[in-house]
Amino acid sequence: MRAATKTFTDHRDLLFSIVYNMLGSVADTEDVLQETWLSWMARSQAPGAERIDNPRSYLVRIAANRALDHQAAVARRRETYVGPWLPEPIATPCASAPAFDDTADAVMHTESLSMALLVVLETLSPLERGVFVLHEVFGYPHTEIADILGRSPSAIRQLAHRAREHVQARRPRYEPAPGVRQQVTERFLAATLGGDVDALLQILSPEVSLWGDGGGKAHPAGGLRSFHGRDKVARALIANARRFGRDLDIVYRSVNGAPSAVMFDGDTTQAVISLDLTPDGHQVCGIYIVANPDKLSHLE
Repeated sequence: MRAATKTFTDHRDLLFSIVYNMLGSVADTEDVLQETWLSWMARSQAPGAERIDNPRSYLVRIAANRALDHQAAVARRRETYVGPWLPEPIATPCASAPAFDDTADAVMHTESLSMALLVVLETLSPLERGVFVLHEVFGYPHTEIADILGRSPSAIRQLAHRAREHVQARRPRYEPAPGVRQQVTERFLAATLGGDVDALLQILSPEVSLWGDGGGKAHPAGGLRSFHGRDKVARALIANARRFGRDLDIVYRSVNGAPSAVMFDGDTTQAVISLDLTPDGHQVCGIYIVANPDKLSHLE
C-alpha cells in the first residue's frame, strides 16, 4: 500500500495538469483525482492482480477517462451558471523559472494553461479536447492516445486534426514575453482604474472582447454579459472601475502561465484579471475577469 501511494503521489501533478486542462475546474479536477486514486488503490490491492508495468500510463488512462465521464455533469452545471463562465484560475510558476526536462513539469510553463486557450478549448467536443490536451500539450502519440481513450488510431488522428485546426483558427500560436504582458497589464489597469478613456482606447484593440465571471456571487466588470468591440468594452470597464477597483491591493502573479493582476481586499482575493494580447504585443484583444469567490479561494 505504501508503494502504491508513493506511485500515485509521484504522478499526481501530471494527472492534475491533464484533467484540469480537460475540465477547467479545480474542484472537478480534484474529484477526478480522488476517483483515480480509489481505482488505483483497488487495483493495487486486488488479490492476485498482475503487475502493472507502466503505472504512469495506467493512471493517465484512468484519469483521462474519468474526466470524460465528468464532462456531462460539468456541461449541465454550466447551462444554469449565472453569467459568462470562465475557467478557474490557478497559480503557476513564473515564466522565468528554470525549465524542467520532464514534460509533466514543463507543462506548467506553457501556453496550455493560459486563460485564452482554455476558453477556446471550451468550444471543442469533450473527445476533441481530450485528444488535443494529450497530444498537443503533453506530447502523447496518437497510438498511445488511442489506447488511453479506447479509440482507433485513425479516429484519434481525425479528432486531433479537427481540434488543432479549430484551435489554430481561434488562437494563433503566439505568446508575448512575460515582461511585455505585465507592462501592458499595468498600463491597462492604470487607464481603467484612473478613468483615462483616451489611454484605455489606445491600449484596446478594435476587436477586443471582455468576459466577466462573477457566478451570480460577485459583480466583475462587464456585469453578467460579455462585451465585444473597443467602445463597448471601454464603456463597461470605466463604468465599473470604481466598483471592482476601489480600495483593493493589486499584486502581479503568474496565473495560468502568464503575469496577471490579482486584486485583494485584505487577505481575501476579490478578482483575477488576465489579458490576451495582439500578436505585436501592443494592444489587448481579450480581457478575462474572474470574481466568483468559489473560484478564487485557493489563490489566497
